[in-house]
Amino acid sequence: MAGDKANSDVGILKEIAELLNEGTEINRVLAEVLRRLLHITGLETGWIFLIDAQGEYQLAAKAELPPALSLDNFAPMCEGGCWCVDRYNDGRLNKATNIFECKRLEDAINNNSGETNGLTHHATVPLRAGDEKFGVMNVGSPHKTHFNKDELALLEAIAFQIGTAIKRIRLAQQEQELALAAERNRLARDLHDSVNQLLFSLSLTARAGTEMADHPELKETFSYIQDLAQEAQGEMRALIWQLRPRGLENGIICALAGYAELLDLPLETKVTGVSSLPGNVEEALWRIGQEALANCKKHSRAEKVLLTLDTSGGVVQMKIRDDGAGFNFNPEQELPSLGLKSMQTRASSLGGKLDIHSKHGKGTMIIVRIPI
Repeated sequence: MAGDKANSDVGILKEIAELLNEGTEINRVLAEVLRRLLHITGLETGWIFLIDAQGEYQLAAKAELPPALSLDNFAPMCEGGCWCVDRYNDGRLNKATNIFECKRLEDAINNNSGETNGLTHHATVPLRAGDEKFGVMNVGSPHKTHFNKDELALLEAIAFQIGTAIKRIRLAQQEQELALAAERNRLARDLHDSVNQLLFSLSLTARAGTEMADHPELKETFSYIQDLAQEAQGEMRALIWQLRPRGLENGIICALAGYAELLDLPLETKVTGVSSLPGNVEEALWRIGQEALANCKKHSRAEKVLLTLDTSGGVVQMKIRDDGAGFNFNPEQELPSLGLKSMQTRASSLGGKLDIHSKHGKGTMIIVRIPI
């Protein structure tokens, strides 16, 4: 019987490993692995929290949650504290363990907020790879109040596989980001050396044509061509900045100050803390700052923009505040533009957070925090 049990566990681990080895997108992998884990172990419900360096968690995967935990697009699972997350954050959760009673389920029962389908307890296990921790996995079944030692050992082995896969996927994403940055740099060089120089030559030729032409209509045509060439040069310079900002090698503040100058946008800067940042963080801050400054120029009609950067306490915080028109922003609603969504995505991809504060006639402030 012991041999059958061992063979069964090996089969489960093999099946989970095959799923994890195929995955390239973390949330999709976690959802599929969790679903498969429940199926082959006979458990019925599970969820996974990914937790960042600041202790903030996100519901990355869930399977067969009871109605009480599924209300309002899973709001009970996305807000508030619970014992498993608290134990993870304070360092007490180092191995698979029984949670004697789930606080989220207990709150649902006390508040009579919906059916729990008999689910009251769950096992919780940290997701880790070596010394790195990524979050927790919780699994349970209706009326199951205890997991034995063998069950916890199997869950711990699976969680280690998941943690290793998360690390692999994140490393692959970082490599891809570096490759994309290198490709953007190459494209920026090519545009500068070819198209930008052609436009410059065209502008000079049109100016010469304007000076040499005798007929007024011909002068007007050459002048129009020169204006178009200069306008295209301006667009090309902005595009090259977006692809490869001059000055980023000298720091994010230098790059954003240069971009603001290109936009003819008055910018005041203030820096506190260590200015050296990891390349991927600096790249994300550049893209977020670029979008924010472009919005200041296009929409806010700002006369003054203040940019502050603080890199103390293991977190970099960048604020961009303008005194422009502002808009009535409701944090409970979906972000109103693709640009703002892109800024939020860039911050969250590095475990960070983006906050927006704006009111009509009161200007706008963008705050981004990213762990470093």
